[in-house]
Amino acid sequence: MLAPMEGVVDHTMRDMLTRLGGIDRCTTEFVRITDHCLPAKVFYRFCPELHSGGLTPSGTPVYLQLLGGQPEPMAMNAQRAAALGAPGIDINFGCPAKQVNRSDGGSVLLKSPERVFDIVDAVRRAVPAATPVTVKIRLGYSDRSLLSEVCAAVFAAAASELTIHARTKEDGYKPPAYWQAIAAIKDSSPIPIVANGEIWCPNDYLDCVQQSHCQDIMLGRGLLAYPELARQIKATQQALTPAPMHWLTIVDLLEQFCEVTEQQYESKHVGNRVKQWLGYLRRQYSQADELFESVKRLRLAGDIDRAIGAHRLALTES
Repeated sequence: MLAPMEGVVDHTMRDMLTRLGGIDRCTTEFVRITDHCLPAKVFYRFCPELHSGGLTPSGTPVYLQLLGGQPEPMAMNAQRAAALGAPGIDINFGCPAKQVNRSDGGSVLLKSPERVFDIVDAVRRAVPAATPVTVKIRLGYSDRSLLSEVCAAVFAAAASELTIHARTKEDGYKPPAYWQAIAAIKDSSPIPIVANGEIWCPNDYLDCVQQSHCQDIMLGRGLLAYPELARQIKATQQALTPAPMHWLTIVDLLEQFCEVTEQQYESKHVGNRVKQWLGYLRRQYSQADELFESVKRLRLAGDIDRAIGAHRLALTES
C-alpha cells in the first residue's frame, strides 16, 4: 500500500507511482473533520479519482482518509465519501503533528482506546457493509502501554483492516521502526494487519516480514526515495531479480511530474514539490544530488523544467 503522506502524496504523485506497478492500494492525504458535513467538492479536491470510480489512471483503488475526534461528524462525512464512490474509508489515528494533535486529531486519540472504538464504530455503522473501513495507528502516543487496548477497540468496532506504524508519536520518524512490536497483535488479530515504517529496500521488507509476522506492508518515504520499491518487493516475493530502473527513467518521471504539477498548482509552488521529491530521491540515487544542486535556487516551473532537460542532455551525451 502507498501511505497517505500529508503534503506529499496527492493525486499527481499517486498517479506517478502507481503507473510503475507493485502498489495494490493508495490512501488520500487526510481530510480534516471538525463538526459538520463537508461539501462534495472537498472530497473531490482530495480525491479526484472519485470521478473515475475511485481508481488511479492505472486502476489502483484509492481509499479516502478522514481525521477527526468526534464520532458523529466522522460518521456523517464517511457516509458522504462512500456515497461519492470512495472504494474504502480510512481513519487516521497516526498523525504525529503537534498542530493536529492539539486540535483533537491523529495520534493523540491513542491515549483513549474508548474514543478510538467510538469513532471506528460510528464510521463502520454509517457506511455500507460492503465498504471497507480501515484504520491507521502508531504503537502509542508517548509509549506502547495502551497498544493492546487500542487494537482491541479497533477489532471490537469491526474495522476491516489495521495498519500499524511501528513507532510511537514520541518516536516520530526517527529510526528504527520497532516491527517486532507488531507481531503479537498480528498473531492474535481477527483482521488483516499491515506493517508500516522504515522500509527503504527489499531487504528491509524481508526483515519487517520476519519481525512483524505481517505479509502486507505500507510504504511511504521509502517509495518516494525508491519509486520502484513496490515493484522490487513484488519481485522478491516471487524470487525474481528484475533489472533496476535507470536514472534516466527517474528523470522522465520528474519531467512529467513538473509538467503535470504546473497544471495543478501556481507556477511558484511547483518548484517546492519537485525539490521535495528530489530530496527523497537523493537517498537512493547519487545523480539526484547533482540535479538538486541545479534546481535548488530556481522558483519557476519553466526554469526547473529546463534544468531537468539540461541534466538529461548531459547524461545522454556523456
